[in-house]
Amino acid sequence: MNSSKTRAVAVPKVATWQRVMAQIARFIVGMIFIFSGLIKINDPVGTQIKLTEYFEVFALDVPSMAGFFHGLIPFTLILSVFFCAAEVVLGVALLLSYRIRFTAWVLLALIVFFTFLTFYSAYFNKVTDCGCFGDAIKLKPWTSFSKDIFLLVLILVIIWQRNVFRNTRTGFLVGMATVLSIGIGVYAIQHLPPLDLLPYAVGKSIPTQMQPSEPLRFSYKMEKDGKDVEFEKYPTDTTYKFKEMILLNESAKPKITDYRVWNDEGDFTQSTFEGNKLMLIIRDLEDLSIGDMPAIRKLMKGVESKNIMPMILTSVSDKEINDFRHEYQLSIPVYKADATVLKTIVRSNPGLWLVSGGVVKGKWHHTDTPTPEEAVALVAAK
Repeated sequence: MNSSKTRAVAVPKVATWQRVMAQIARFIVGMIFIFSGLIKINDPVGTQIKLTEYFEVFALDVPSMAGFFHGLIPFTLILSVFFCAAEVVLGVALLLSYRIRFTAWVLLALIVFFTFLTFYSAYFNKVTDCGCFGDAIKLKPWTSFSKDIFLLVLILVIIWQRNVFRNTRTGFLVGMATVLSIGIGVYAIQHLPPLDLLPYAVGKSIPTQMQPSEPLRFSYKMEKDGKDVEFEKYPTDTTYKFKEMILLNESAKPKITDYRVWNDEGDFTQSTFEGNKLMLIIRDLEDLSIGDMPAIRKLMKGVESKNIMPMILTSVSDKEINDFRHEYQLSIPVYKADATVLKTIVRSNPGLWLVSGGVVKGKWHHTDTPTPEEAVALVAAK
């Protein structure tokens, strides 16, 4: 009589501390990726600008691949939405333990890519603001790199202890996260970021933000006899050799440092804070959307007699902007500003910016051009 023997399969035991560590790692990584992704998908044009900066730097630093990196620049907006939405979706999938192995490996690939970018920025001092958390939290290059190393370690823990997690059937929720995150990105592109975290947002005082919030305090690193010494006040002893000036209260720095408006007659920065100004912002003419120009022209003409001065703020050449004004019958004054500043003021080309007494009263994507009456009502409101 044959007897069958049941062979026991040994299941590796996982210590409690390993389980706890893995669950904590899963929660931290998931939350950080969701937060980072949501902040950036709220403003995909901002992430597009950062990606463009990286590709331009890589094109200069690796001439043999310049064509490849320049070829990616036209697709940076699509890549921006993809990467930002991917962060949200992967974070949600991780928290829900959805296809945990696949999710963890994709997270590893993504964090390795981000770690490379932040290391490159820090080590070579290129693209000094990586935009890891959009405009919500500004991180210095080495801080960004340290953050990515921290996440890399946690993701490796998740992969190491991936058997601790039970896969769940939450594909519908992950799918909803995908649709919602992409939807937010598309809305932000077609209108403006739902949450404006830029210093030129509605309600912000531009002159106030151009000043430090408190007197700036510095320390001075000096050298004497081969030794470094730090002083709170600059020493009068001329035998000390100056090495470095360190800002002690960095948070007090002005939020706006590069806003300047001018034309051939001189600087008009302060005059933009006087009275009511409605500015048509044109960054360049190459990707300018002209479909809403009739509504914009009607707005500009309609506010002239309502105590609001219309003006064009642009970074394009005099000839180009004068040809543009002639073509669209815009007989309003033109002033110049830096292209980067214009991108920060409004994520639309063209865009509209209403300032009263230096305080931002309105900001619009060209697809949401207001009526003259709506603009007048905003400056009249206290």
